[in-house]
Amino acid sequence: QIMSNHLQRLLVAVVGIPLIVILCLAGGVYFFLFVAILSAFALHEFYKLAEKKNLKPSISLGILAGFVLNLSFYYLPVRESVVSFAASVGVGIPYPTQTQLVFMIILIFIFVILIYELFRNRGSVLLNASTTIFGILYISLFLGTVIGLRELFVPFDFPVSRYFSSPSSFTDPQVAAIVYRWGGYTIIAIFATIWICDSAAYYIGSAMGKHKLFPRVSPNKSWEGAIGGFIFSILAAITAKYVALEYLSVGNALVIGVIVGVFGQIGDLVESALKRDAGVKDSSTLLPGHGGVLDRFDSLLFVAPLIYFYLDYIVFS
Repeated sequence: QIMSNHLQRLLVAVVGIPLIVILCLAGGVYFFLFVAILSAFALHEFYKLAEKKNLKPSISLGILAGFVLNLSFYYLPVRESVVSFAASVGVGIPYPTQTQLVFMIILIFIFVILIYELFRNRGSVLLNASTTIFGILYISLFLGTVIGLRELFVPFDFPVSRYFSSPSSFTDPQVAAIVYRWGGYTIIAIFATIWICDSAAYYIGSAMGKHKLFPRVSPNKSWEGAIGGFIFSILAAITAKYVALEYLSVGNALVIGVIVGVFGQIGDLVESALKRDAGVKDSSTLLPGHGGVLDRFDSLLFVAPLIYFYLDYIVFS
């Protein structure tokens, strides 16, 4: 059984890792759909955990809201499509900024979910509505920032003039291609740093773990493992800077390593707490040997929004 579990994990990794790398590099609608599908599965798993606690979230409505929220992070292509369609039928429309759009979608779906619960008459309105809305914010909003991160790497959102001297850099297709490729490398580097952090925490914790980190939530995790994961995440992020992320300074890479090393591990603990509360070992059996989508991407949920805001509001501002 142990051998077959390791074999299953290996097979999923052999198929999954190259696929993720290809989708990260491709970007665009392919990457958007990849993250939106992951988000839908993770949200479904979250709602199934809630059902173990006799809660009755509005699953279909939540997943629809999550998809629309993910779409709001694929902002520029969506805006161009909507505005050009409106122009083609002779209508001029005001279009919100990305921040306004995200906020509007959240508000609209909170209204819709509360009104739906008014007529639904299934269990507790308070608990059902709260669970549905919390799932959209915790899963769809947090994972949406992964799409936002990938879409930061376009010439008018990215500070091109800081890295390219030519005045025509903003309109140079070669520059645009380099910048967009950096976006793919950035997402791959974040995934790799999270996986290295997890692996280091597991192996160092197994070999040297003496002091329990959070026994009530995750009895096997140790302080030694957590510190090992933290150190290796910083090393991985700084290595990524020299291998592929030439736009980052060493200081920026260090901050990204710290975000992964601290908040990636907190994200893992939060998901463990949710599973423990629901009385299950894995969020689902979708990925053989790995559990569910939520199990595999729990660290990313906490890491992605922080790196998104760090790059957008500090590094690129």
